[in-house]
Amino acid sequence: MKRGRPAHSIIRENIAEILAVSGPAYGYQIHRWYCELFAPCTRENIYYNLRKGVSLKEFELVEVRQEKGDYSWGAIVEKKYYKLGSVSPKGDKRVREFFDKMPKKL
Repeated sequence: MKRGRPAHSIIRENIAEILAVSGPAYGYQIHRWYCELFAPCTRENIYYNLRKGVSLKEFELVEVRQEKGDYSWGAIVEKKYYKLGSVSPKGDKRVREFFDKMPKKL
């Protein structure tokens, strides 16, 4: 019997579905969409699965941006943008419908 955590994760599969439709996105944004589409989970769980997905080459870290703003912890936030890597999503219909209904930014 194998020991440790299994390499398979439903959360990572759902994140892959989101990234396949949305394109590159940062962790907090992915968490918000995830909680609207699927069963709510913690932000740390999303961040863990993003890091694990990068190590398994399921996701790619596109860029790291430092953006200025007025936040409770300071004036700068670091956003890591992820995109779909080598994993192929199943094509969940409700994810596609969710993003089709979302207003487009100009």
